[in-house]
Amino acid sequence: MKIDEELNAKIRNAQQRALINIRFTANYLTQVQNSFMSDFGLSMPQFNILRILRGAGDPISVNTVKERMLERSPNTTRLVDKLIEKNLVERFRCSADKRVLYIRLSENGAKLLSDIDDRLAVNPLFQSGLSDEEAQHLSDLLDKLRSENKE
Repeated sequence: MKIDEELNAKIRNAQQRALINIRFTANYLTQVQNSFMSDFGLSMPQFNILRILRGAGDPISVNTVKERMLERSPNTTRLVDKLIEKNLVERFRCSADKRVLYIRLSENGAKLLSDIDDRLAVNPLFQSGLSDEEAQHLSDLLDKLRSENKE
């Protein structure tokens, strides 16, 4: 369904339509993702942290995690604490500088991510309906939108 019909609104022009559609679709995807992650007892920011840690491989600081998050969060430390409580992340002090804390994915965290990956692969809600070429084109357009608006 077109965004105009979905919102039952008259949208002035193509530029406005595109921006409204991006916001509306982002909100829709956030709702779908939050619902999916709740089955695993995670929020999307917690899932993002787990993926960052898996991608890093080696232990990294909480500040490094903050820099890499999709949605910057002032409460990253609290999110990490919750993941530690769930036994999904391990925290330890740097041997060279005791003020620095490092975190890494625990075995339980790696197993949970693997389970999530398996479910994502077969979940129709996460299949965009776009061909690979269309998905790449959309991604390129979104990159262009962000880079042109940073200047």
